[in-house]
Amino acid sequence: MSAAPRVDLVYFNAGGGHRASALALQQALDEAGLGWDLRLVNLTELLDPGGALRRRTFSPEDYYNARLAHGLTLGLRTELRVLQALIHLLHPSLVRALQQHWARSEPDLVVSLIPNFNRALYQSLGSTLPGVPYVTVLTDLADHPPHFWIEPGQRQHFVCGSAHAVRQALEAGHAPERVHATSGMIIRPDFYRLDPAFDLATARAAHGLDPRRPTGVVMFGGHGARAMLGIAERLDDVQLILLCGHNQRLAERLRAQPARAPRLVLGFTPAVAEVMRMGDFFIGKPGPGSLSEALHLGLPVVVTRNAWTMPQERYNTQWVREQGLGLVLPSFRPIAQAVRQLLDELPRYRARVATLRNRAVFELPGLLERILREQPGLPGGLSSAAHAVQSR
Repeated sequence: MSAAPRVDLVYFNAGGGHRASALALQQALDEAGLGWDLRLVNLTELLDPGGALRRRTFSPEDYYNARLAHGLTLGLRTELRVLQALIHLLHPSLVRALQQHWARSEPDLVVSLIPNFNRALYQSLGSTLPGVPYVTVLTDLADHPPHFWIEPGQRQHFVCGSAHAVRQALEAGHAPERVHATSGMIIRPDFYRLDPAFDLATARAAHGLDPRRPTGVVMFGGHGARAMLGIAERLDDVQLILLCGHNQRLAERLRAQPARAPRLVLGFTPAVAEVMRMGDFFIGKPGPGSLSEALHLGLPVVVTRNAWTMPQERYNTQWVREQGLGLVLPSFRPIAQAVRQLLDELPRYRARVATLRNRAVFELPGLLERILREQPGLPGGLSSAAHAVQSR
């Protein structure tokens, strides 16, 4: 093993915040002072540089967006199984391509932050570099078996951000010493480093909002969603912050909508944490990343669960209900009534949200170092820097 261990973080840009999680983990590992040679590996570019696979099928996130846009009728569960069947068909060629990559890159540790491809990733690594540890970090609150996150019969490590996911890994037959619980999903370290001098009233007033009015934050990922138009229309008397990401057309349409309450409509901003901090509650889809960010900032959530909900995100809505962290609706049509209900009980919901303490991004450096330290030839123990990051 080299003096500076080579660690590959495997991600792709197929929705679900996999790239965001990889970048957040990379930042936390850098700040832990471990001295590792960290390398981001985009699996899509590695396996499908010409885009042939993407042209033959949708990712689950692609399908979700297409279904919203065009009213497609093929079920999401069916589409996911079609994708997995194609991956199974291509498995031998995927393994060969990955074997060539591992032979060239020679990592000392591989960390996967993606679903669906872990069978090929694990088998190719084990056949090329026996003994190199493989870690799957679930970026969902739950697995969606079969062959989504947790593959049976693999001597690898699983990092799970919920008690439910831990149970799933153990029930799949994995040894307890290789199933690791964290306190939640990975979110960016900057969500923990907000200005301690922040004043809510001042911040709202600076953005043209009424400091005294309850404020909702509406966000549907980096490109927004048309659903935001209906939400804004039905909540025309509620003060809202609407985050549209890169969807400039959506932002323009929202700004043109009449409203009886102040509105802040934003396009892409790197200061998502600071903006969300101005809210009292969150409205969006039940993605693990956006839910975790909102809850970390103290915002109860309003989400939906219906036929269009991603299969792997359906457990998230169950978790929200069980934990009392907000409301789960069949659609956003009754959003006005739901927001009134939420505001009537806002102190209770906020108290429940305040019981969460998600430190996952700071727990990973020490955990990964312990896994890597099990391998022969790595000198030293857990670094003081990693201890410091964990204790922040």
